[in-house]
Amino acid sequence: MTCPICRKPTLHAYRPFCSKRCSDVDLGRWLTGGYAIPSEREEDDEEAEDAAREAGSSAAQDTDPTHH
Repeated sequence: MTCPICRKPTLHAYRPFCSKRCSDVDLGRWLTGGYAIPSEREEDDEEAEDAAREAGSSAAQDTDPTHH
């Protein structure tokens, strides 16, 4: 089996990757939306924007010391 990031042979400890570095590269791609599947529907874009706004506003409230 080869690493899906760099194509080197995998190591059992990091399978399906060859190293911690490649494992972290893959995680970074997931976290930044690098593996997102594009959509043709406009509703999907609108829903994603709404969810991002909601997540941003709730995060701001969580860190606002004046918010009770």
